[in-house]
Amino acid sequence: MIHYISECFIEPHTIPEQSKHPYHLGPWDLAMLSMHYIQKGLLYAKSPATVDDGGRFMDDLLKKLKHSLSVALVHFFPLAGRLATISYEDEGSSLVYVDCKNSPGAKFIHARADMSSSDILSPSDVPLIVESFFDHDRAVNHDGHSRPLLSVQVTELVDAVFIGCSANHTIVDGTSYWHFFNMWSEIFEAGDDNISISRPPIHQRWFPEGHGPILKLPFTDPDQFISRFEAPQLSKKYFHFSSESVAALKAKANTEYETNKISSFQSLSALMWRCITRVRGLPPDQTIGCIMAINNRSRLEPPLSENYFGNSIHTIRGVATVKELLENNLGWAAWKLHEAVVNHTDNVVRGAVKKWMESPLIFQIAGMFDPLSVMIGSSPRFNKYGNVFGMGKALCLRSGYAHKFDGTVACYPGSEGGGSIELELCLPPAAMSALEADQEFMDAVTVSFNPLH
Repeated sequence: MIHYISECFIEPHTIPEQSKHPYHLGPWDLAMLSMHYIQKGLLYAKSPATVDDGGRFMDDLLKKLKHSLSVALVHFFPLAGRLATISYEDEGSSLVYVDCKNSPGAKFIHARADMSSSDILSPSDVPLIVESFFDHDRAVNHDGHSRPLLSVQVTELVDAVFIGCSANHTIVDGTSYWHFFNMWSEIFEAGDDNISISRPPIHQRWFPEGHGPILKLPFTDPDQFISRFEAPQLSKKYFHFSSESVAALKAKANTEYETNKISSFQSLSALMWRCITRVRGLPPDQTIGCIMAINNRSRLEPPLSENYFGNSIHTIRGVATVKELLENNLGWAAWKLHEAVVNHTDNVVRGAVKKWMESPLIFQIAGMFDPLSVMIGSSPRFNKYGNVFGMGKALCLRSGYAHKFDGTVACYPGSEGGGSIELELCLPPAAMSALEADQEFMDAVTVSFNPLH
């Protein structure tokens, strides 16, 4: 159903001096070599006047997108590179870095799908074709040796345009991914060659004192640390929580635990932990976890800037038995997650990095896939709906195949703002049906999100 019309490579508008030298990666970056690319994108409505204009709107849009991307890559130059490896067989190690000199740039694809926005938004489950709106399907980050580190696919629908980006996870985490997206949109809106931006990225890698800037891995063959992952059959749905619903969950959790320290995000995560665990029907004495991705930048002392361009993330975990989680209330579960967050201190972050430096570990997707746990990722704090590209606010955000397994929950801001949240949820079909019949869950859900209704 996807018709690929053209593809090309986009180089930086001017060549930054930094890009002429090897770009070395830090511990948090290298740990991602066997994970998937980050795949996120936005669906925009065409104005009625452009639907049957003989292609003039799309031609102009593509031209502007390519030009603004080339300007953005001046600032975010590692995304225009490729991974490269130097092997040191005699010492049993290798050096993986970004080579920006021997790369054609970022990939840009123009495609068309003979369907409308309602075909994406109306079905209860996310249609499988959405995965085809992204390049690098099933690619792991190590594939960035031969594949572009950034690939943009612009898919034209009858009444809409989808802009999907696949970015190598050794170069960006969620914070950096949306930083790049925001600045690309800012450059597009400015509409000229002025390459100044409001939030220049910081490229200097963070290392613990006495380490860096060059870090070798204790491997000589990629087969020693790269693996592939195929997700089980999953139902993928979006659920919407209004700002009022989120506020009510926060108030409920804090009242039940007699505190005022539990956040909205912790309250909503606790709800998902409880409800997904309930519908799985696990034994009462089974130990289960709620795993949350957490940004290290603000936890370090002194803190790293939010403009730090690269990976600075970790996972934290709330742990309980099924009996504890379901016999206690929402506040009890939310406090478990609150404790995990507040205990993730500068000492913990530095200790984890020090341990990794002593024995480097490359994360494996299969290792993240725990059918007994819930994995909370992304963030409603990222500015996702501020990227307009001359088309106004996006209708919705969608993601690709990457990092989907039983129990993954991705959190996005609601399109109407104000503290509303959208959740992208992946469960086996039977568990998803049971969740949609779960009273605690459905009492909190405002509506299964569909901006066309």
